[in-house]
Amino acid sequence: MLKYFYDNNLVRIEKQQPKDWRQALNQSTQSLIDANLVTKDYVNEIIQNVVSYGPYIVIQPGIVMPHALSTSPNVLGTGISFTKFNQPVYFDEGNYEKQGNLFFTLAAKDETQHLENIQKLMSLLMRDGVIESLQSINTEEDYIRIMNSLEQISTT
Repeated sequence: MLKYFYDNNLVRIEKQQPKDWRQALNQSTQSLIDANLVTKDYVNEIIQNVVSYGPYIVIQPGIVMPHALSTSPNVLGTGISFTKFNQPVYFDEGNYEKQGNLFFTLAAKDETQHLENIQKLMSLLMRDGVIESLQSINTEEDYIRIMNSLEQISTT
């Protein structure tokens, strides 16, 4: 999956820390917008969902999975992007449980593809050392090194 992000130009290693979670969601969605998988309004849907339902997109401390409904007219295709911020982004200020700096933004044209995306992502994140490795990267070169290292392990 790391190779998928890289090969599809869906990796962002952000140098500039967002001022808040809304800006982080805008930044993390940009790769999907650039790839014509979602429209700019998709991020507004995600933001509205967080405002309405709370930060349900924080799946564990450190990991954020922004997404909106697969039935959204603002979803043009299926994909997942990866964005890494240097510092945690808090969705509930001071609440360690509701923060993250690894953002995996999902877009899917239907419910089946949405569930497949989540399964692939969970399979990646459950591999030993993946989260820690992604937390440690600061550059695209670091990402490539981790990607190649993990891919080599999975083929042996």
